[in-house]
Amino acid sequence: MTGQEKSTNMTTFPNGVKLIKWGRKEEPTAESVAAEMARFGYTVYDLQTIGPWFERSRHAHDYEEIRGAVSGVTTFHFDNCPVTIEGGDILLIPGGLPHEVISHNGRPFTAYKGSLSGERKVTEHGDAKGSLEELSRHRTGAGTS
Repeated sequence: MTGQEKSTNMTTFPNGVKLIKWGRKEEPTAESVAAEMARFGYTVYDLQTIGPWFERSRHAHDYEEIRGAVSGVTTFHFDNCPVTIEGGDILLIPGGLPHEVISHNGRPFTAYKGSLSGERKVTEHGDAKGSLEELSRHRTGAGTS
């Protein structure tokens, strides 16, 4: 396979991103995805649902991050390497790797986020559009005129 290494259900991309496809013959649930993430030694810090046509501006996490997709489909855009995940998939993103997240469809996407320490630390490379902080401000009405 050119440009990526593939094992049974895991693909490793040249930028170090790893995608583990859901290998069970059952629909993923929040509980089964969280258990799968724990197998890798990560602590979940958020279960987030993003809306249709969601766009998250360019950012990087200061540590390795894990995403565990519960339902829906979205795409992580890394330099020269978009990776699309769907319900049940696990995505491992190396620390410091800039990316954007874009849902190219009209359906919501739900996923767990986590790290080895259970902490969330993000470095913004853009306007923070779609960040947890920005979404929280819109929900509470803070920062609006």
